[in-house]
Amino acid sequence: MIAPDPRNADILISINGQLKSRADARVSVFDSVVQGGDAVWEGLRVYDGRIAELGGHLARLQESAKALAFSAVPSSEDVRAAIFATLEANDMRDNAHIRLTLTRGEKNTSGMNPRFNQSGCTLIVLAEWKPPVYSDAGIRVVTASTRRNTPQCLDSKIHHNNLLNNILASIEANVAGVDCAIMLDVHGFVSETNDTNLFLVKDNVVLTPLADSCLPGLTRNMILAICSEQQIVANERNLSLTEVYNADEVFTSGTMGELTPVLEADGRMIADGAVGPTTARLQQLHRRFAYEHGEPLPF
Repeated sequence: MIAPDPRNADILISINGQLKSRADARVSVFDSVVQGGDAVWEGLRVYDGRIAELGGHLARLQESAKALAFSAVPSSEDVRAAIFATLEANDMRDNAHIRLTLTRGEKNTSGMNPRFNQSGCTLIVLAEWKPPVYSDAGIRVVTASTRRNTPQCLDSKIHHNNLLNNILASIEANVAGVDCAIMLDVHGFVSETNDTNLFLVKDNVVLTPLADSCLPGLTRNMILAICSEQQIVANERNLSLTEVYNADEVFTSGTMGELTPVLEADGRMIADGAVGPTTARLQQLHRRFAYEHGEPLPF
């Protein structure tokens, strides 16, 4: 894991359009995110004056808010303006990460019922100096006993803040002394890790789990698009742990970590335990794609 950047001690954070110091940035104890984790979020990365897939992130934020029946949701243009203002106030144009949170808003009394919400959403833009959280050199993982949510219970396509499922898996990884944990679905197939999507490479074919119980991440989508452009065969299908152990390469994908090689899973070395050629190639292609296709900052 990468250590926090000391510059983050002096960042300004936007809450409903008002910039606050780190010490003063807070929401009400009656806010829905405090009362029940009732919020949606996005993670965005800034590359050399551009935000990768900003339009996709804003669209997913709106879709998640709609799925949870939020009221008085700020428009994507208003959210975009708040992001740009926060980055400009912090003079951030590269190597920064944004945690964008939209809550159902402040309640007029404690409780989980959305009828208690009368004042509209709360928008939080938290931008930090933050390189990818995992090293390009690779990580080790274990399989968590905690299963990934099924759409029958809580659809992972809603990018919600109710993350206890993932946190329990992360605790298992911490106890095992590894970097993160693979989560299976209720049928025993690989879903994703507690904080990233997962890919395998076998016989020069890139494989990733179906987006049934995993989030169809935007970085995941970038990789599939890159594979199509580069004529790299890529398939989405059910994958078992046995296939993970016997893969030629394994890597994770996500905004926080970009593309990260997995060198060991459940004590089994992946291939020769080194970063594979397809992973290394896709790492370079992804970064170029993110730089070239990101939305330019207006300052």
